[in-house]
Amino acid sequence: MVAQPYDSSQTTENQEPKSSDFKWTTVNLQEVFETSYRLEAGVYGTEGRQARLDLGRCKWDIVRLGDEFIEDTFYLGRFKRIYVEEKNGVPFILPSQMTEISPKASKFISPTTGIDIEITRVERGQVLLTRSGTIGVVSYVSKTLENQSLSDDVIRIKATEYPGYIYTYLKSRIGRLLVETNNYGAVIKHIEPKHLNAIPIPNPPPILKQEIHDLVEESFNLRDESNELMDTAQVLLKEALELASIEVLHEQAKQFDETVGVLNYSVPLSRIYGRLDGSYYVPVVEVIEQHLERTAREVVKLGDSRISQSVILPGRFKRIYVEEGAGVLFIGGKQLYELYPSNKKYLSISKHTEQIKNELTIKEDMILITRAGTPGNTVLAPRHWDGWAITDNIISLVPISKSIAGYLYAWLSSDYGQELLHRLVCGSVVSYLEKEHISQVSVPLLHSESTQREINDTVLEANRKRTEAYNLEQKALKVLDERVIYGR
Repeated sequence: MVAQPYDSSQTTENQEPKSSDFKWTTVNLQEVFETSYRLEAGVYGTEGRQARLDLGRCKWDIVRLGDEFIEDTFYLGRFKRIYVEEKNGVPFILPSQMTEISPKASKFISPTTGIDIEITRVERGQVLLTRSGTIGVVSYVSKTLENQSLSDDVIRIKATEYPGYIYTYLKSRIGRLLVETNNYGAVIKHIEPKHLNAIPIPNPPPILKQEIHDLVEESFNLRDESNELMDTAQVLLKEALELASIEVLHEQAKQFDETVGVLNYSVPLSRIYGRLDGSYYVPVVEVIEQHLERTAREVVKLGDSRISQSVILPGRFKRIYVEEGAGVLFIGGKQLYELYPSNKKYLSISKHTEQIKNELTIKEDMILITRAGTPGNTVLAPRHWDGWAITDNIISLVPISKSIAGYLYAWLSSDYGQELLHRLVCGSVVSYLEKEHISQVSVPLLHSESTQREINDTVLEANRKRTEAYNLEQKALKVLDERVIYGR
């Protein structure tokens, strides 16, 4: 993109940028003054300007978001967070987690933190928006997220009515661009409630706003139902294997010898299997595996041909990204827990044909496991991911059939399966897994085939609801685009 000096004889403030082989726009001299004389072209974005031009052609009245749709919008004042262990703290959802289908707190704040914990909790029906860092990431508070504590980096929006319509608009391409840019199209680094209140939004008839709101509500209801089914599957698995909670198993393991001044445990020479990293021999793993030998019908390895076809680790490659519509949607490890990637990238099909075909393409019911960074994060690919591509930082496990895929996922994503995965992690500065490690993970098969089938089918039903939720959200976005923003 090239910033051209302003020439009043060639353009006006409301004129569209001319079409060209590259992105460009004209810049008023006043804009240069207002941006502290910045001359980089990226400061003066064309997309934000074009979004405002498109909105100007909308057949419905355009109002300010804060004037018609918002009862209150705010974020918490900054406070010093005191993090503690899970048993002593309050679950704290990070902004990067709020778009996950089923966010699980990885941080826990002390009740003695210098803020009233109750005001950090979000309410059902609020729309949430990140205000710094990656600004404009939007989420909706349903049963899953209700009452969870979130940070001051999140703006909470309480709608007068139709919160689902607000969510859809801020999720749309035009809504996102309007949040991310100022009136001139320049990208902004932080957003305040006053900026959000001033964002223009179409005000169509109530029947249209209600339709979009209802689609969003149903979409999030299905996500809640999906999460409940996943939890049910975990309960069935735990009961079938007579497993105590992971906390109890850690206590049974007598994990550390407290008579010595450092955290340690002893491992006999007969149990040294060619690995010298201490994490490979954490005592809780032995407790879990011994318990499984007593309560499972059979314990097999994940690479066993009776339960899996293959384990695929893509080779590393230089990624060539293209515009939307010119490539395949590309998922990274940080996006695995999202229903639909909030930060979308598209991988060139022509430049990566063989890799996409042989290593990168997602198929329904594949189990995807992050390799490095935070290794061991595990998801079951839903139907709407079919045909998308994954990064070389994700290992794909292909189950032998649909009749075992849900059960394998239930085990690998459980607290116990995660312990068995994490003990195999290598590396000191950068932790990572290899596909050979995945094949070594122990998997218990149940005495009761009907219970194993019930767990499998419960997980698959949960995944089906996630695809249905995705379809409803996409329908809401389509109604917004075709009948509200671009409807003529």
